[in-house]
Order: sequence, then structure tokens, then C-alpha cells
Amino acid sequence: MLAFAKDITQSQPNHRDEDKNPELKNYMNYQRKLNHARIIYYSLKHAKNELQENLQQLRKNGGSADAYLEQAFPLSHHFADDKTLTLMLKKLVSGHNDDKQWYRMNAYYHALVYDCMNQFIQKYNLWVRDSAEEANDFTFAGGGEIDFGDWTYLYFPHLDFHIGASLGQNQYPFAKRNKKIEEEIDKKTQNGETFEAALKSIREEYEIEDDVIKVVLHKKISHDDLELFHTSIKTPIYELLTHQQKGSWEALDGETLMDQAYNFGSQLKIWTWGKKKKKLKVEESS
Repeated sequence: MLAFAKDITQSQPNHRDEDKNPELKNYMNYQRKLNHARIIYYSLKHAKNELQENLQQLRKNGGSADAYLEQAFPLSHHFADDKTLTLMLKKLVSGHNDDKQWYRMNAYYHALVYDCMNQFIQKYNLWVRDSAEEANDFTFAGGGEIDFGDWTYLYFPHLDFHIGASLGQNQYPFAKRNKKIEEEIDKKTQNGETFEAALKSIREEYEIEDDVIKVVLHKKISHDDLELFHTSIKTPIYELLTHQQKGSWEALDGETLMDQAYNFGSQLKIWTWGKKKKKLKVEESS
């Protein structure tokens, strides 16, 4: 099973304060509809199948895969060709289907998974909105749309691998961090530094990991970075997230890190809905 920032195998999550807060209750009801493991599985499967089918067609017609890879894998096509992407997807699917091990991903794999999920969820949401028959094939979201921005916030550890590239949608708070880093880099490049030198000069201040640096600089993935390291599924890698904390300035007594994450996620959702409503009102009045 692929290891994300939070446990993707959890089902029927709850928040201790949801009965006191209708908006939080709605948010948790949405979370309870999601089967995260299946969403990831179908995202990877869709990407792998589409890649193989398109490559087969392109080879048959004598065409180049470059344009397709750039469109289907906006981030990961920079560091992997079609053969490497195929190998990486096979490794991800195999690891995800292993229910006896947790597989830890580096920035290269995070970027590829992000590409796969972003593309598939956009397509799935379109099927749902259009009441298309294809949507009936999937039951991992209770028949509703998936908020990829919310999913990213909860389950990706960061979006540092996206530094220098447009996110294309609201990914707060990761987008806020990336923007600050990009502004720092812009200042340095305007003073004559190269992008690479500027990025490396702030790596310690922002705790940017080495594999992220390589991804952002479009360094081709190495043999060592193709490895997915694993540990037993029995290893309590998410134990800290469900540990009840003692009251402090940053946590209520008995609150867990998951409680905090869901609470902040619900607030982001309310903020996003508010922005959409304002946009609709402006469009309707114009």
C-alpha cells in the first residue's frame, strides 16, 4: 500500500466536534463517502492504461510521444520518458496492491501520482456533472465529485515538487508556501543568480529536500530514485496522528492531529465555497 501523509486505509472517519458544528458535519459526511485506496488505484490504472494505449497508437502511426506526455504528465514528463513512466506506474500499482507493506514515495513518485490523480479526478468529476454512464463504474465517492484540492491538502506531505510550475487550482496552504519560495527565487534571479543557485541557496531555510530539488530542476530520475522503500503494514507509521494531545496554545485537550487537519480542511472548504458563490453572483449579474 502506498504511504501518504495520512492513512489512506481509514474508513468512516469522525471528528469529536462535528455534532456541534453543521459545516464540519457536512465536511465529515463528505470524507466518509471517500474510499481513498480505490481513488488512488483507479487513478494509477487509468494513467497506465492510457499511456500504453497512446504509445501503441503513436508507434503504429510513427508519431512522437512528446506532446502526449507533456499533456498527460505535466510534471513528470520533465524527468522521465515513456519507458520510465511505464516502469514507475507499474511499480506504483504493484506497491499499492500489496496489503502487507507500506511503500514510501520520494518526490519523483509524488509528482507522478499527483499528475495521475489530477488528470483522472478531473475526468471523473466531468462524468459526474454530465451524468455520464462512465461515472456509474466507480463507487469510491458515493456518486459525488471529488475535491482534489482538499484531497491534496490532507494526503500529500507538501507540493514542493510543484515549485516553479502553475498549480492551476487553489491548493492552499501549499500554494502559499510555494508562492513565498518562488518569490524568494525571483528576487535572487533578478540579481543575477541562476534558478538552480537561487533554489539551492534557500533549501535550508525552507527545509526543501534533496529529491525535491532534483525534481524541480528537471533532473532525470536515477536508478536509485526508482526504488520504492517499504516497511511492514503492521508498523504504526500513523500513530502520532491519532494521539490525543494535552491542552496547549495550539491544541485543545484531547484533540488529535487528524482533528486539527479535518477542522482546517472544513474551513478551507467553506472559504472555497464562498469564493465560488461570489463568482457565480458576479457572473449572473453581468
